[in-house]
Amino acid sequence: MNNMETYMRPFIDGYPSYVFVDIYVTSIVAVNEKTQSLSTQVKMMTAWYNGLPLWMFYKRCGITQFHANKEMFWTPDLLIKESIKTEYGTTPSPYVQLELWEFSISIDILTLTTACSMDLYKFPFDTQTCSITFHSAVHTREELEIDSLSKAQFITKDSKKLFEAQGEWELLLIDTSRVNGTFTGLLQDLLVYQITIKRRPLLYAINIIIPVFFFLLLDVASFFIEASGPDKLSFKVTLLLAISVLLLILNDTLPSTADRIPLIGVYCIVIFSLIGISILETILVNYLMAKDAEEKSAALMEKTAAVSGRDDSVRNEQILPDSVRDENEVQISSFWIRVARITDVAFFIFYIITVVVFLSVLGKIWIS
Repeated sequence: MNNMETYMRPFIDGYPSYVFVDIYVTSIVAVNEKTQSLSTQVKMMTAWYNGLPLWMFYKRCGITQFHANKEMFWTPDLLIKESIKTEYGTTPSPYVQLELWEFSISIDILTLTTACSMDLYKFPFDTQTCSITFHSAVHTREELEIDSLSKAQFITKDSKKLFEAQGEWELLLIDTSRVNGTFTGLLQDLLVYQITIKRRPLLYAINIIIPVFFFLLLDVASFFIEASGPDKLSFKVTLLLAISVLLLILNDTLPSTADRIPLIGVYCIVIFSLIGISILETILVNYLMAKDAEEKSAALMEKTAAVSGRDDSVRNEQILPDSVRDENEVQISSFWIRVARITDVAFFIFYIITVVVFLSVLGKIWIS
C-alpha cells in the first residue's frame, strides 16, 4: 500500500467513512456567567475505519495491534461548533493505534472553552446544560458519519470516575445525540454531546443569601427600638447601605444581558425595597411624634403667657375654663401620639405578612 492510499479518506464502496468519538469530562475548569462560556478538560477518544487489512499480520506474526506515526495516515477533520478556544491539555501524542479490526484509535487530552447559553433564573440553585457538537470541516453526510463509540450511560459513569475537580460544579449527566446540520450549503452529520452540570450553592448562600436574610431580621427587630430617638433611623440606613454592597458583588457575577431577572436579584431587590419603605415609615412616625411634641410645647408656652398676664382675681374666676382648656390641649397633643403608634403597629403587621408571603413563594420557586 503506497503513501497516496494512506493519506486518502478510507471508505468501502457505496458507504461513507465512519468516525466514532467519545469524550470523558475529567474536570470543569471554569464557568463564566458573564461571557456565557464553559471551560472543561476532556479525554477524547476518536476511532475511525482505516481500511488496512491487519489480519494478514496476525496470521503471520500474531500481531493484533501496533502504533504508527499519526502523520502517515488520514485522520478525521473534526471541528467543534461551539468552540471558542481549543488547546491540548498535554503534549499531543504523535502516534495512532492501529487495530486488527481495521480501525485506528487516537486519544487526546484537550482543554475546551465553548460557548454555552446559560439560564441563570434560579442562580445559585441552577443546573446548566452545555453542548459540544462535532462535525466535519469539509465532508458531507454521504461521505462521513459521526457517532459515539460508547453509550451515554457508560460515558457518564466513566467521566464521574475520572472527574478530579470538586469545585463549584457537579457533573450530573453526559448525553449524546446525532443530528443533521447544513454548513456552507452542505448537509453534514453532527454528533452532539450535552453536558449537564449542577452548581453547588453553599458559597453564594453564605456570602449573599444568609447575610441579606439576617439584615431583614435586624430590620424587623428594629421596630422595637424607641421611635423618638435618632438611633432607629440611622440603624435602618446602615442596613440599607450594607445590602447595597452585596448588590454590587452580585452585579459582578451575573450577566447584564439576562432575559429574566434572576431570583437572587429579585430576593435582594425586594428586601432592599422593604427596608427602604420601613425607613420612610420611621421618618413618618418621627414626624408625627415631633409634631406632637411641638404642639405640647406651643400649648405650654401659650398657657405660661396667659397665666403671667393675669392678676390673681381674674385667675381665680377662670379656674374652671382653664381646666377645661388644658384637658382639650392634652387630648389634641396625645392624638398625634396615637396616630404614630397605630401607624407603627399597622405597618409592622403588614411588614411581617409581606415578608412571610414573599419568602414562602420565592423559596418554593427557587428550590423547585
